[in-house]
Amino acid sequence: MPEWRPFVRTVFARAYPRLIMNVRERWWVFFDVLLPLVALSAYVFVYRAIHAPEEFVGFVILGGAMSAFWLNVLWSMGNQLYWEKETGNLGLYIMSPSSLMAILLGMAVGGIVATTLRAAAIVAIGSLMFHVTYTVVNVPLLCAVFGFALIALYGMGMMFASLFLLFGREGWHIVNLVQEPVYLISGTYFPIASFNRWVAAGASIIPLTLALDAIRQLAFANGTTKGLLDPRVEGLVLAGLSVVFVFAAHRLLGHMERLAVAEGRLTESRS
Repeated sequence: MPEWRPFVRTVFARAYPRLIMNVRERWWVFFDVLLPLVALSAYVFVYRAIHAPEEFVGFVILGGAMSAFWLNVLWSMGNQLYWEKETGNLGLYIMSPSSLMAILLGMAVGGIVATTLRAAAIVAIGSLMFHVTYTVVNVPLLCAVFGFALIALYGMGMMFASLFLLFGREGWHIVNLVQEPVYLISGTYFPIASFNRWVAAGASIIPLTLALDAIRQLAFANGTTKGLLDPRVEGLVLAGLSVVFVFAAHRLLGHMERLAVAEGRLTESRS
């Protein structure tokens, strides 16, 4: 059997539970769509109360939708290997002929599909509720930016998965620590250009930052006036981040597998 077949089968097998969950567990519509809409509605009412430009309402809707991917990366990717260790499945993953990269890639594929459905529902319902209109003039660039953003985000999630496993229980606290601050430094509910240029540049290491900025510029007629960089430049940076994070994830996961096989340890450190 060619070497790529077990890899592909592992990806599909691990993606299946996250795909079928959307059919069997319908409560996600309430917890992952309606509740986030309640949270972002507060920002919409604040912007309208201070008579902010109307496109800011659209910025909030898109930010709320993209934040779903960030949460999925943190909780369903970053902490995944630690959870698997706690439930006793990680040892089976290590002993199986499939690589951890294939297993996490399957989780990423399932997570992307499921979260994209939720994000699309948030955008559709939020846009209808608050009468948001979009003016997309460059659909291929918009799709490319979104695609590179997902690759970079989930590559970061795979990298986090190995790091959080090394940290052990501390990884749980790190996830809680970085969840809310990222909403601020990535400009989830406001244009990132509102920050100092150096602060905005530092925040760009998080793929969500440039993805939101580029998508907003491409989705609204006046979006470019609130943008940080040209969307094409941001798309190239996201492509670079995709390569960096996926490569780093591959190296870290390979290191984790070597530790597990050669030394029989995953979390404790030895001098």
